[in-house]
Amino acid sequence: MSVPEVRRTVDAVWRIESGKLIAALARIVRDVSVAEDLAQDALVAALEQWPRTGVPDNPGAWLMTIGKRRAIDHFRRQQRLERKVTELGADLERRQGQNGAEIDEVAEDDIGDDLLRLIFTACHPVLSREAQVALTLRMLGGLTSAQIARAFLVPESTVAQRIVRAKRTLTTKQVRFELPRGADREVRLSSVLEVIYLIFNEGYAATAGDRWIRPELCEEALRLGRILAGLVPDESEVHGLVALMEIQASRLPARVDAAGEPILLLDQDRRRWDRLLITRGLAALQRAERLAERPGPYCLQAAIASCHARAMTAGETDWIRIAALYAALVEIDPSPVVDLNRAVALAMAFGPETGLRLVDQLAAEPALERYHLLPSVRGDLLVRLGRPAEAREEFTRAAALTSNERERRLLLRRASEAAE
Repeated sequence: MSVPEVRRTVDAVWRIESGKLIAALARIVRDVSVAEDLAQDALVAALEQWPRTGVPDNPGAWLMTIGKRRAIDHFRRQQRLERKVTELGADLERRQGQNGAEIDEVAEDDIGDDLLRLIFTACHPVLSREAQVALTLRMLGGLTSAQIARAFLVPESTVAQRIVRAKRTLTTKQVRFELPRGADREVRLSSVLEVIYLIFNEGYAATAGDRWIRPELCEEALRLGRILAGLVPDESEVHGLVALMEIQASRLPARVDAAGEPILLLDQDRRRWDRLLITRGLAALQRAERLAERPGPYCLQAAIASCHARAMTAGETDWIRIAALYAALVEIDPSPVVDLNRAVALAMAFGPETGLRLVDQLAAEPALERYHLLPSVRGDLLVRLGRPAEAREEFTRAAALTSNERERRLLLRRASEAAE
């Protein structure tokens, strides 16, 4: 295998194994920052050795063994935890040279709990939301600072600083590498789900730049959601979020044309929707609904998405059920954005006048003052009511508020079409 091929293999292995590796090392050293450094050392060792020796049969176990050796070296350098050094050293010596199954045991020991601890640590409430996102993508997604920076259109130095500060904060605040319990776990789980969904949404509808969708971010969020669902299989809202992301991601191939220009939901060719993702999403929604005494926000949003997924044409969409689901969502998770989405559903179910009344009530909401979708929705309703001049003004205002170049062009085109 050539050096470039080995490097590509190392990159692929790192994306798959880095989260488990960092999690296992964090359990040993009790410091997420140190654990990432040790994992990076193992990665460097792979880049140095694999071109000469070839890729091992179990690359994940190889990285784990090297990482644990680096952990022993760390303890020795720090001249502390001598008992731990002795135990780890003896354990590695016993396993050194043994068969692959026993090495697998080293790699997989307590790995589920370790990953769960790492997820909750990366999304700890002492960190800002931006820091949580960066740390999650770095440690659990295996992305570099440069890749994260490209995805969110910020300087690489900004992402690097966020990650460094986040790790420093975790150390300074003495955040323990542990699974929270009771009410604390419930609060933290909510934060974890919010971070994963934020990553997904940035991929589904990019807030800025010249691409409307960033599928790689949707894929990362889906991967993290699936991992979390496997680690906490009895949590309804985790399955609800996975269901929502699976169904939403099914539309990605139809959300843009060949030139990358946006295609709105009602105009999409539904034959291009990924039926496998829809099937997976509907199955996850069933699991979520079975587990829930009362559907939570992600379950309800997934149920809304399922109404679109089940409609083979836009005209078959059950808008009355969607409006009812939004009403239920408003009850448990009220927000102006949910109200705006409910207005769209009411307009589709009962006519544009009904939707416009609610949209006009939302115009005074401070949270929506610079939210471009408010005038966009209003413009669409005004078109349907035969008021093109007003619609043109709304689409033009929406275009001025968005930071995404593709979406700006779409809104300006709609403004021009409304005036014709």
